[in-house]
Amino acid sequence: MHVSLITVGKLKRGPEKELADDYADRFAKTGAGLGFRSFKLIEVASGGGLDAEGERIAAKVPAGTAVIRLDEFGPQLTSKALSKDLAKRRDSGLPHLCFLIGGAEGYSDAIRAAYPETLALGPQTWPHRLVRVMICEQLYRAASLLAGTPYHKA
Repeated sequence: MHVSLITVGKLKRGPEKELADDYADRFAKTGAGLGFRSFKLIEVASGGGLDAEGERIAAKVPAGTAVIRLDEFGPQLTSKALSKDLAKRRDSGLPHLCFLIGGAEGYSDAIRAAYPETLALGPQTWPHRLVRVMICEQLYRAASLLAGTPYHKA
């Protein structure tokens, strides 16, 4: 299964970019042996309003992809539950799973309608730069759990 993260806004440099890139690389390396064939981080430009951002997001989602929107109002999963969910999707033969991070104003109505499945990374509202780091870290943690490595200590 291929995994992607589509995010509104571009990080050019800084500690958040370094952390997100590090965890994305770790997930790609650990996940390769677990059936997660690739991980791609896709950035789309912000601005122009929700509808314009929504069009840019939709243009990057491959056909036949399962999509999960990161949204503070979505259900919350433990790291172990997320790991099990990823494994279940992979084992079902799903070809591609994509996570979305919307812009500062959220998601357009069209994106909400097209991709109703959501996931929250906790009850708080997080800055988009940190959400990128957090989902990349959780993907790496999920792969580490599936691989049986000692990274997850809880």
